[in-house]
Amino acid sequence: MLGRSDTFRVVAIIALIAVVVVSLVAIHQRPAAPAVETPSAVASPASDDLSAELRRCSALGPQDAEDARCVAVWEENRRRFFGRPARPLPPQAAPGAAAPATNAKGDAR
Repeated sequence: MLGRSDTFRVVAIIALIAVVVVSLVAIHQRPAAPAVETPSAVASPASDDLSAELRRCSALGPQDAEDARCVAVWEENRRRFFGRPARPLPPQAAPGAAAPATNAKGDAR
């Protein structure tokens, strides 16, 4: 037959199982929280410009990795990621205009 300590263990296990079952039933009977739809934040044009430029720069191949505009866009993206205040993007050059050539020291020729 079961001793006193064995009976206590059986009762404790049954009580624990009952608490788990009751908890699960209570969780499933609660009404689901209504989905709160937050109005989409109106993104500033600068943010949209940055996103568009990031997509354009990521589509460029390795040969265009030194594009001055892309370097500035990636730097601005890093600044925003690390919580620094946003700065305006540099103006985009005309499609046919070439960037000024620089020598190894970074001086304009």
